[in-house]
Amino acid sequence: MRVPNSVVLPVGTHVDCCRKEEVDEKRHDIMAKIVAMLAERKSNLAHFINNLEASEEPEFYVDQWERLKEMESCTLTILNLVAVNCTDHRDIKKLEATILEHVKNEELFPEVVRVLPPVYRQVEAAIVDIAQREEMADHGMMDLQYLLSKLSQCEHLANLDRELLQDILRYLHRVGLVVWYEEIKHLESTVFLQPTFLITMFKLLVRYHLVQQLESIS
Repeated sequence: MRVPNSVVLPVGTHVDCCRKEEVDEKRHDIMAKIVAMLAERKSNLAHFINNLEASEEPEFYVDQWERLKEMESCTLTILNLVAVNCTDHRDIKKLEATILEHVKNEELFPEVVRVLPPVYRQVEAAIVDIAQREEMADHGMMDLQYLLSKLSQCEHLANLDRELLQDILRYLHRVGLVVWYEEIKHLESTVFLQPTFLITMFKLLVRYHLVQQLESIS
């Protein structure tokens, strides 16, 4: 909701736990709730903006007003929900095909035809190579400065600097090749070269009935 021109693809899982008519019912219910949520957000933003504009000294709230107006201008495109059975590989491939179809839609993503500089591909290939080496730890965590030094050892990346690497990491983070939480102070110097490790860790920590499972331990 805070990213300009966002495109969101809702995905419903656990289809294998539902009857077909339940899936259709839940899909309709979820999409209706999303529409209602967006309408409420739009109404709330308009209300807050009007309150600031109607205040006795609106000049004191210019920063807040600008932030709210910026949020109000953020368009959000919601695509049709895709329901999948995560235990069925065919459903995963179907989801993958749906995502690729949307990503290639120039109306949704006008910059899809933008050509990346060659150095982006070179760094991407080098990071993939580093992540696949035997000496790489399973967690795939690497210090940003150390990653830069490793990449700089490649002949064609000898002149790679930290600022350019950070730009490339932002791109690789967006496409899902790496995970880099630059906005979190304690993690800004750490790059996760194996995003699947984080997924596995989160699955262990965040799960259905977790509270009940913990309470059952004496």
